[in-house]
Amino acid sequence: MPGQVLPWIVFAAIVLVMLALDLGVFHRRAHVIRLREAIVWSVVWIALSLLFNLGVYAYLGPQAGLDFLTAYLVEKSLSIDNIFVFLLIFSYFSVPAQFQHRVLFWGIIAALLMRAFFIAAGLTLIQRFEWIVYVFGTFLVFTGIRMAVRKGGEIHPERNPILRLFRRFFAVSNEYEGKRFFVKNDGRWIATPLLIVLLVVETSDLIFAVDSIPAVLAITVDPFVVYTSNVFAILGLRAIYFALAGIMEIFHYLHYGLSAILICVGVKMLISNVYHVPTVLALGFIAATILISVVASILRPQRKSAEE
Repeated sequence: MPGQVLPWIVFAAIVLVMLALDLGVFHRRAHVIRLREAIVWSVVWIALSLLFNLGVYAYLGPQAGLDFLTAYLVEKSLSIDNIFVFLLIFSYFSVPAQFQHRVLFWGIIAALLMRAFFIAAGLTLIQRFEWIVYVFGTFLVFTGIRMAVRKGGEIHPERNPILRLFRRFFAVSNEYEGKRFFVKNDGRWIATPLLIVLLVVETSDLIFAVDSIPAVLAITVDPFVVYTSNVFAILGLRAIYFALAGIMEIFHYLHYGLSAILICVGVKMLISNVYHVPTVLALGFIAATILISVVASILRPQRKSAEE
């Protein structure tokens, strides 16, 4: 129907224009993303997301607008946890700072496609098997508890099955070749370490998607709201990474807040057939939890050992 197609056309146009401007104009040349530039882009993406939210509210109705905002906030807060992983990956592979934006850009492009698949699969399962809601809810509660009790994290790229499979069929150079993912050597194409980093980033996002998609589906099952809120949340992730990368250790209570959010939306799914938790209540809880986690981290800084 025309009324259903128009929002998708507007959404696709906004995303394509912004991505073209991002890579083709503002980041055409590889450079180190400074704090000021990262903050400006973070504000731009958040403002654009909120403007789109207003459009959803006006065109699709108040409930859709509220669902979008709640889903966006859930995905945004959970995606912040990716920043820790990005830091570890870039540090492990010693990725030059000027090439990190390129890796994240193409990583997010691939993530848009993967998220579409996961969302479609999740919605199909919920529509065909109503009991799958309880599976998703239990999984989210378990994931939230696991996040609360975990202590730190390390990455082991050598254990990555996709990376190991890739190395079996393709040669990889030992040095970075600027911003290129492939170089031609002696008549054959060879992958650069930058492509390896991209593969690791993608597989890490795949793991995070398994957690975040069910959390968003606990808010709404409207395909348009679920996907668009997801996309706007992860599109701004690169800018937030460069803005917060140096100070993420300050927010040491944040993972407790994120675990509480996962448990909350998991419980919301588990009791959905008995009691429908109002979206306003869920939104207020999510916002308050994030705020308390950040404020608590600032007021009570983490003590470092003498060895650290």
